Amino acid sequence: MRIVGVIPARLKSTRLPEKPLQMIQGKYLVQRVYEQAKKAHHLNDVIIACDHEKIASACSQAGAKVVLTSLDCSSGTDRVAEIARKTKADVFLNIQGDEPLIDPRTIDQVALLFRDKNVIMGTAVIPLKEKQDIQDPNVVKAVLDKQLNVLYFSRSPLPYQRNIVKGLVYYKHLGLYGFHREFLLKFASLPQTILEKTESLEQLRALENGFKIRAVITRYDSIGVDTVQDLKKVCTIIRRMR
Repeated sequence: MRIVGVIPARLKSTRLPEKPLQMIQGKYLVQRVYEQAKKAHHLNDVIIACDHEKIASACSQAGAKVVLTSLDCSSGTDRVAEIARKTKADVFLNIQGDEPLIDPRTIDQVALLFRDKNVIMGTAVIPLKEKQDIQDPNVVKAVLDKQLNVLYFSRSPLPYQRNIVKGLVYYKHLGLYGFHREFLLKFASLPQTILEKTESLEQLRALENGFKIRAVITRYDSIGVDTVQDLKKVCTIIRRMR
């Protein structure tokens, strides 16, 4: 089974201009994502799928494999699907281009989900411990069934805790997706759904159309960079790791 990791990168960002090319301890943000993904043992290739020559040029010079994708792509998944149409592989992982701390072990965990032939889409979650994170709409929660299939994703604190029940776990959804190639192309062709638009969560399109998403529970958290404050936080963490 051939598995390719794709890192979508878009130059324009409302809250953080030219986000992929922001510097973190001497390296581009998206370059750090690429280097983390390259450490995964179960990826046969890693590609940055970008929308602008500025990203392509900078990342190519830094040694990354880069492909320019169409300006018509409206989401990261559309960029991954464009790569999938031109690339021979069985599984494609959509690795968020704004998570320079993504752990290669989590990437491998999602890749290994596809050893089960019944899995057409996979993702990762991590238990939430802080009450403030459970209430935070920027932290997406996932509710799982006993087979670790996702029942729902929400920005709300789901499940609603009407009763105190021992063993209840809230899960944070990590923005890492795996797709079998055929399902990825089908998913990208589906129109947006009501729940997807309501929560602004693309993955709900799969659930609302009746498809299953298998989750793996990881121990390795990641931080998305959306603001200058996020960038400073990640810079501090990486500096301390050196």
